[in-house]
Amino acid sequence: MTRWEPETRPEAEAWFVAHGLPYFVDDVREQVRHRLHTSRLLVVALAGLLVAVPTGVLVGWRAGQVSAGIAVGVTVLLLVAAVYAGRALQVRLIAAWALRHSLASLELLFPLATRALPMLLLFVTFLFINTEVWMVASRLDGGVLWGAVMFFGAMAVGFLVVRLIEEVDRLDDEVGRDELGDDADVVGLQRANLVLVLLITQAFQVLLLALAVFAFFIVFGAVAMDREVLEAWITPDKLTYPWGIEVISLELVQVSVFLAAFSGLYFAVFAVTDETYRREFFTDVLGELEQALKVRVRYLRRP
Repeated sequence: MTRWEPETRPEAEAWFVAHGLPYFVDDVREQVRHRLHTSRLLVVALAGLLVAVPTGVLVGWRAGQVSAGIAVGVTVLLLVAAVYAGRALQVRLIAAWALRHSLASLELLFPLATRALPMLLLFVTFLFINTEVWMVASRLDGGVLWGAVMFFGAMAVGFLVVRLIEEVDRLDDEVGRDELGDDADVVGLQRANLVLVLLITQAFQVLLLALAVFAFFIVFGAVAMDREVLEAWITPDKLTYPWGIEVISLELVQVSVFLAAFSGLYFAVFAVTDETYRREFFTDVLGELEQALKVRVRYLRRP
């Protein structure tokens, strides 16, 4: 990696923004801190509820499913929060760099997949060909299924956040305190910026692996699960083919989505506990963090 040193504060600020670290820029950090004030967040929450509640009620009424209305309402509320975070809190800049970095480091994903997938697929494939799983899936409405997916996603994010905060603290202690001094200490929003970069990077990789599992089960189910087998497992009038394709039933999609979401949670846990992956992934991150802290020190010391 090229060790670039800024000559001026504007050059350092441009470097921070380009590398997904907008909170390292003093002006941006003050703007974000102001936009995180409780009064602003209450306004955003109220606006989200004003959109989410009517939307959820309408969808639940049209679908005849309370669970669908709740799931849609929660999703709309999360989307409002994401839009506010993306624009007002500059998270879009962090996400853009994190996604580019994820795509550039996909070679780390394949060794992880080869270590994680065999045992996972052995387990979830057993579930996939289990009669009880299909019987349960045939009775799941869309709201309950989407709620389960969001629950698995929330668990994965929560686990990643806790572990990545620990990793940021560890990396922060390894980048040369003697050379950089107290100016290298990363706290507050700057620390949150680093955690967000790591979180989005790993969440994107987990999403790719979950989508791969989903595609695998769709193909496997289309080949191995013919209509006669499914009708023996599920009440025939419950078996539906809404897309007009006889080999891809709604129940196949539901089972595949559920198992893919579970697999995503498994991958998230495995990614931050597998020593080989952590060593490879965080060795690369360590170089980025060291460069960021050096640029920050020079940025703070320049008038």
